[in-house]
Amino acid sequence: MEWIFSQEELPATAESFWQHYKEQRIFTLEGPMGAGKTTFVKALCAARGVEDATASPTFSIINEYAFTEDGQQHSIYHLDLYRLKDEEEAIAAGVEDTLYRDHAISFIEWPDIISDLLPTDTVRLQLSVLPDKKRVLRAG
Repeated sequence: MEWIFSQEELPATAESFWQHYKEQRIFTLEGPMGAGKTTFVKALCAARGVEDATASPTFSIINEYAFTEDGQQHSIYHLDLYRLKDEEEAIAAGVEDTLYRDHAISFIEWPDIISDLLPTDTVRLQLSVLPDKKRVLRAG
């Protein structure tokens, strides 16, 4: 699956993403710094009805956002593992807990250090910047 979008098209892209991945729970999000990974997660949160302010988890490692769907409370976890040294440090930070929590969705930036912890049905997303400043999101 692939989406190409501008900043203005981001909300519609987020809606389309959720239509395609409504049942998935774990996503890695890779791309260079400045590609818009956090901005994309913010749009995904807004599309699911998250009312909390969303921010980059660069220093907090894990941010949790709540939304309600079908009368049930759910969580979206946004993880940024850039500053962690290894899998052991990731586990100590609580990363593993987010991966296996019922009714939770996780978006993981810089996921390489926890590749052995990821479930087999993890959706791998790649975000990059095109020369015209549009973004391309590829799922594989």
